[in-house]
Amino acid sequence: MTINENLIGIVGAGTMGAGIGQVCAQAGFETLLYDISQEFIDKGLARIRAFLRRGRERGKLSAEEENRILSRLSTSIKFEDFRGCFLVIEAAPEKMDLKREIFQKLEAICDAEALLATNTSSLSVTAIAGATQHPERILGMHFFNPPPLMALVEIVRGEQTHPVVIEKALDIARRLGKTPVSTKDTPGFIVNRIARPFYNEALRILSDSDADVQTVDRIVKEAGGFPMGPFELMDLIGIDINFAVTQSLYQSYFHDSRFRPNPIQERMVLAGLLGRKTGRGFYTYGKD
Repeated sequence: MTINENLIGIVGAGTMGAGIGQVCAQAGFETLLYDISQEFIDKGLARIRAFLRRGRERGKLSAEEENRILSRLSTSIKFEDFRGCFLVIEAAPEKMDLKREIFQKLEAICDAEALLATNTSSLSVTAIAGATQHPERILGMHFFNPPPLMALVEIVRGEQTHPVVIEKALDIARRLGKTPVSTKDTPGFIVNRIARPFYNEALRILSDSDADVQTVDRIVKEAGGFPMGPFELMDLIGIDINFAVTQSLYQSYFHDSRFRPNPIQERMVLAGLLGRKTGRGFYTYGKD
């Protein structure tokens, strides 16, 4: 099998998958964006085009650069088209069974030298890799939302990930213009474990009626120097995603009270109030 050292595949064209695909294309890599339907792919491409258009309008890139980035993007609804990629990054929903199935398929299709990475934010890389026959080639590459703007990438080594695979991934992340950090496969890795008190304490303050959403966000930004408050950030990430990560950490740490999910988030998820992507979360969002 011939491997293309300039071809990166992305499994999933959602918010994270599209964003990671844009990062790869901007860095000069040919990028294959896959999803299970053309509808999902079209939505992902629309996100990328909108992001690039805003960058052009703000003078951050030229029309020529915008066109070159888009020209490096190709799409497919056929899993077999990942054959030949030197790296495939999975950005599917946070469901363990789904991710294990995806990596079983990738292992059967991709070259033995290809790196296979999951963008999971909270699930065990070791458990995902455990479904494959060669777990030593599986690792985590956790990007942050929105991927084109956030510099950090967590490079996660599973229990059986080969050290050479980690070194290659660190190098690729740097070539993508990112700042990689290496971490073991622990619940929440580094950032999500640190971030839980940021979100959970804000939710407790709201639950106890000590302060409202706007006040908490304003204090955190003005006094703490954060670019966004916890409620603004939850709306940006997606309240469903944030809630799922908190649930995962709570279960992984055997119901440690530090990570206990908040009923406010659960009710909002059940009501479909997921933040920016649905137009309403802790704040209400218009078209602009």
